[in-house]
Amino acid sequence: MKKLNQAAAVTVLAAALSFALTGCSGGGHTAQGASADQLAADPVTAVRNAADITGRTGSVHARTELTTESADKKAVFNGSGGYDYVKRLGRLEIDVPPGAATTGKITEVVLPGTVYLQNSGAKIPEGKWVKLDVRQLPDGNLVSSGATDPASAAGALRGVQSAELIGSETVDGVELKHYKGTLDLAKAADATGGRGADSLRMGAQTFTVKEVPYEAWLDAQGRLHKVVETFSFAGVAGSKAAKDQVKVVSVTSLADFGKPVDAAEPAAADIYAMKASAPAK
Repeated sequence: MKKLNQAAAVTVLAAALSFALTGCSGGGHTAQGASADQLAADPVTAVRNAADITGRTGSVHARTELTTESADKKAVFNGSGGYDYVKRLGRLEIDVPPGAATTGKITEVVLPGTVYLQNSGAKIPEGKWVKLDVRQLPDGNLVSSGATDPASAAGALRGVQSAELIGSETVDGVELKHYKGTLDLAKAADATGGRGADSLRMGAQTFTVKEVPYEAWLDAQGRLHKVVETFSFAGVAGSKAAKDQVKVVSVTSLADFGKPVDAAEPAAADIYAMKASAPAK
């Protein structure tokens, strides 16, 4: 982790994971000029294609639920917002549960390789944002802020290694195919490329279970309506003991495909400049 913004990164991680370290889907509006994308018959191809097909809708609204559980503690973070695939910009409002290092809501604005956070810690002035390179966060911000942003949640599916069609479900009048299998974050990063791969690559290095279990629900066009991904990491650095492992279940539900998203990068004047850490003697 780079020293310049180390304090900010620690604050963010503490807000989402302090309890561990210390002890719907639905149909929506199709974008104008909807593509002729169709759900592939082969399950692996269908799920791998979901990120790109969903991106071609232009934008999407999301609800997230992140459950983090260790041997004796559990916390649930809920969020809502959206992602604009044209601007490559998303915004989420995350409800922080009692017991975390900060209270109320964390607002997160995400771009490829960059995350802005507001209300991420007591040392940050009210109304100000902290800007972080996702490479400053051990997990690449896949779960550290209390949510997996829609672009990363879908992008992880590019690394699908196995997929099984286990049935069909009708949700809000839309028939969805339900798949399950495993994915590889490192392979997902390779398939994504660019700065958008940074969070996936960092997660691949941090999470202890490399074959990440997932479930995905896709419509007839191949768009992603819901994805559940289960990550694991060591709550005590370097420990392989079962009592020190933390399980994180990320649920992202997408709807309103093509509906405009209210998201903007914070103004430079609203960015709080973290002081550099003192050099080690």
